[in-house]
Amino acid sequence: MASEEAAEASLARLSSEQKKPDDDEENPEGGGETAALNGVVVSGKVKNNNLDVKVTESELETEEGKEEESTKESDSNILDVSSDYAREKHISIQRHLADLEKLADLKEDEKKPCPLCPEEKFKACYSHKLHRHLQNLHWKVSVEFEGYRMCICHLPCRPVKPNVVGDQTFSKMGAHYHCIICSATITRRTDMIGHINRHVNKGETESRFITVPAPKSHEVLKESATDVQVLPNYSTPQKTDSYFNPKMKLNRQLIFCALAVLAEERKPIECLDAFGATGIMGLQWAKHLRSSVKVTINDCNENSVTMIQENCHLNKMKVKLNAKEDDNDEAMGDGEENTDTIEVTKMDANVIMHLRSFDFIHLDPFGTSVNYLDSAFRNVRNLGIVSLTSTDISSLYAKAQHVALRHYGCNIVRTEYYKELAARIVIAAVTRAAARCNKGIEVLLAVALEHFVLVVVRVLRGPSPADDSAKKIRYLIHCQWCEERIFQKEGNMVEENPYQQLPCDCHGSMPGKTAVVLGPLWSGALFNTGFLRRMLFEAVQYGLDEAQPLLKTLVCEAECTTSKHFSTHSPYDENKQEECGVYIKTPNTSAESSLVHGKRKSDEVIRNAAKRQKPENSAEHPAFYYNIHRHSIKGMNMPKLNKFLNYLSEAGYRVSRTHFDPMGVRTNAPLAQFKTILMKYSTPTYAGGQAEGPLHLPEGVQAGEQAQAAADGKAEDAEFLEDKSGVAAAVFTKDYPTHCAAE
Repeated sequence: MASEEAAEASLARLSSEQKKPDDDEENPEGGGETAALNGVVVSGKVKNNNLDVKVTESELETEEGKEEESTKESDSNILDVSSDYAREKHISIQRHLADLEKLADLKEDEKKPCPLCPEEKFKACYSHKLHRHLQNLHWKVSVEFEGYRMCICHLPCRPVKPNVVGDQTFSKMGAHYHCIICSATITRRTDMIGHINRHVNKGETESRFITVPAPKSHEVLKESATDVQVLPNYSTPQKTDSYFNPKMKLNRQLIFCALAVLAEERKPIECLDAFGATGIMGLQWAKHLRSSVKVTINDCNENSVTMIQENCHLNKMKVKLNAKEDDNDEAMGDGEENTDTIEVTKMDANVIMHLRSFDFIHLDPFGTSVNYLDSAFRNVRNLGIVSLTSTDISSLYAKAQHVALRHYGCNIVRTEYYKELAARIVIAAVTRAAARCNKGIEVLLAVALEHFVLVVVRVLRGPSPADDSAKKIRYLIHCQWCEERIFQKEGNMVEENPYQQLPCDCHGSMPGKTAVVLGPLWSGALFNTGFLRRMLFEAVQYGLDEAQPLLKTLVCEAECTTSKHFSTHSPYDENKQEECGVYIKTPNTSAESSLVHGKRKSDEVIRNAAKRQKPENSAEHPAFYYNIHRHSIKGMNMPKLNKFLNYLSEAGYRVSRTHFDPMGVRTNAPLAQFKTILMKYSTPTYAGGQAEGPLHLPEGVQAGEQAQAAADGKAEDAEFLEDKSGVAAAVFTKDYPTHCAAE
């Protein structure tokens, strides 16, 4: 009898607490949440979130001492079940207009209020007027997503800052939308559309974000025998967490070649990809170099870290989530034939570079990389390599000069050699960051193409290399009339007339100020010939077809020779040939090699190598280049570029093409002599003017010499275009500057 009385008492108490089963519909402003949490008892069942959980009689037939425990367990079960299912949507989110009208309970003879507007905004009215109101105001300006309409809501869900007028306070309620995914309230419709798109780009659909994970529909891309999964809009960095740009394939191949050269010097090396995104770069390192490298892929975004782990499993790699974890805690891939392990970390790039030391560090942030240079040079090992990719080309290419001044502390204007100027700006920032850590640098590679600026430097520890590198940061004097340029002389003394340093006489012949001071810039060499040749060998060995033409162009540019004279060995002394030829590991290699029989070189050997290289500095490539279109003579047809290179070479100047500009000529000839030779071998544009050729050409130039020079250049021009391993025409066409096309 006691147990039956207790059961009846519990039923009566539950029924008295839940008197209104339809509070969810009558009170759309928040009553639904209370009903969903507390539940409703109807005929022996508990109604919770449209889910019926039967309450059996055995649960009610308990003793008085266990009554409270049973009720607590039943409440916890109800909450657990409700958390596994989708929480209740806001009443403004409906599939059809008829569902929205059902909320209003339209009747012809009765006035009904709008379910999405307060009474002070829209008074109760008859059905025909309320129907037009729901259709024209709420339904037409809704946001659609997966069959649902997020209608505009005027209910007091989102209070606006109150306005105080005299002694009265008016709390104006603004119109807003309720997100179907995260229940956020957003005022503007365009902002709501962008908010939903960000959820979709991150893979956060309703089924994944609220209830259960949605089936993965990631696209799988393949590059250099490496598979990666990417999210939607993977090529737009502002709309996705795991950014993957297919246009940066050439950049990734160049970095891989640099790492492969370093892996031949010391084994194993610890390398870091500080901004992993999808992990494509670190996966290529581990997959091709295998035991020669210990790869660490880092990213501060949780979704990107998850994507990196999935891509490691996709490529059958082991994943080490934390350096302190044991081998038993490592996540294994699907296959066991590849025993390589990749460490995946989730932390800020500055933090991981401060905590650990690496032999190879690559920085590829979104935009400028100056915020990470101090951390990169803090713990990088001696004779290690730091590579960085800068994608803030708007500031580096002088489109946003104030941003360049803010980020790099450099004054810059748009010039014909703006790409090389950008590379020297980045190297100057790298040099200053390394010098703050008592380290010097040796520039191994500097590439500036359409989408990025890549700089690869070797780190030299010690205050002496730091001082030597810092001395190479100088200002540049640039003439705005003739595009002549020259680095300022070393020293702190103020010159009375800085214009005297320029080879041109524009200041004397033209009134006003004709020159500007740019910088500070890196004034040293941009390339290391021996390192580039070894990179070319690695590119051939691993079949990197896109990097081979560019590397051959860089080798010719570093040696300041044409592709016709390109050879496997350098035309310098025998010791230089051992360094610059196809990589052969010998004890007498230059400063690029950091190991002697598996051990690092002593400081004395490094100093001796630096002393041996001092006499060769005179053979460095000339700074900057000239654009042949920029200096062409009006009304004259200039010669073909390859022929013009031969003319400059015959005149006794060093000359080569450059990857910075498809129509650029890198030479040590002064601009005046450059223009003289260009005008000498130019022909009149119109046919009628050929008879008047001597009037346009300098004295002593005969037509027969021009014809003979043109005939000599035909074979060389054809050979240059047909050479597959030479300068790729695609690279030159891709990076053709707009101002050249305009002229």
